Amino acid sequence: MRQTNETRATEFLLLGLSDDPLTQQLLFVLFLGVYLVTVLGNLLLMSLVQVDSRLHKPMYFFLCNLSLADLCFSTNIVPQALVHLLSRKKSISFARCATQLLLFLILGGTQCALLAVMSYDRFVAICNPLLYPSIMTWRVCVQLATGSWASGILVAVVDTTFTLRLPYRGSNSIAHFFCEAPALLILASTDTRTSETAIFLMGIVILLLPVSLILVSYGRIIVTVVRMRSASRSLKAFSTCGSHLTVVILFYGSAIVTYMIPKSSKQQVRLVSVFYAVVTPMLNPLIYSLRNKDVKGALKKVTKSYLKGRHGIF
Repeated sequence: MRQTNETRATEFLLLGLSDDPLTQQLLFVLFLGVYLVTVLGNLLLMSLVQVDSRLHKPMYFFLCNLSLADLCFSTNIVPQALVHLLSRKKSISFARCATQLLLFLILGGTQCALLAVMSYDRFVAICNPLLYPSIMTWRVCVQLATGSWASGILVAVVDTTFTLRLPYRGSNSIAHFFCEAPALLILASTDTRTSETAIFLMGIVILLLPVSLILVSYGRIIVTVVRMRSASRSLKAFSTCGSHLTVVILFYGSAIVTYMIPKSSKQQVRLVSVFYAVVTPMLNPLIYSLRNKDVKGALKKVTKSYLKGRHGIF
């Protein structure tokens, strides 16, 4: 759809990752496989936390929230990308694009905050184990989780407002596979410096501040673990943090590349965004399941109960 200089864009054309039909078919198979694993993995992790009383702890409460955010995050992006990979018309209405952008920012911002909260939880558990039950009460956990979702909403509203308030009267072709603020700003028919500054400042709030909290928490954790006399306790402490730290590096690394690097370095944004928008939501439940003894134990318990039930039927 070609727009005139006087007409505001009513829809956008998502150019995707490639215009080669064979590459699009391969991407469809890859994205579909990743999405199915994402849905099943996160639903399984949330179900295990609900049914196993051993997982009724603050750490897994926050992990449930992270899995919910991951599931919604991926569902907001991947199904539409799959449709566009198989269709000739790859357009998206302005309203649908705005909704996708808003949800993407809410869920992404919530993930950032939750990862910081989870690092604080690990800090209290390892550095102040005797005070942990009195500090991380269920009321505090609910407040921290609610604050994480609220911060995601706040940042999303600001970023979306500063992105969509701009006039889009020229080209409507977005060099991306979903509606993301940096890709949209390129199409604006006016100076975007104010919007870019606002988005950068929000990036500091939702990316750099949580990263700083995470670094401080893990700095204190490392000092505490090094001082432990028991090698087994040290190993257990590091193992409980390993999964979380892996997820932090994967998610924050790719998000910071997209939102905090200079504009001249944005040519690789599409490939980086594939990682944190499509791949990372799949990796989170896998990482926590494979590296966490409690989760693996809960999975074995549920599997045994299921097999016994089926055996009893037959």
